[in-house]
Amino acid sequence: MPRAFTPKVITANHLLEGDVIYMTDAGEWTRNLEDAVLLTDEADADLRLIEAQQQKAITVGAYLADAKAGTDGRPEPTHFREEFRRTGPSNYHHGKQAEA
Repeated sequence: MPRAFTPKVITANHLLEGDVIYMTDAGEWTRNLEDAVLLTDEADADLRLIEAQQQKAITVGAYLADAKAGTDGRPEPTHFREEFRRTGPSNYHHGKQAEA
């Protein structure tokens, strides 16, 4: 029996800058997970992933990542890997950590 579909976001890395990016509801890219579209329909998620994977001039390695709706309804990661990717490099004082 196949597993039930769980909510997802589409994520990738930006081709030129390497930053983690997420697909928005409008099909554009953002560096903020909170602005990503939370996909709850498997067919819609599959179609949007195909669209993301075809944007080779912008993205590298697009995939569906498990997520959940936070208290404000915005996506939150459900796996450590995605939380780690969202917060940026693991060494200090550059990237997203310098902005915090």
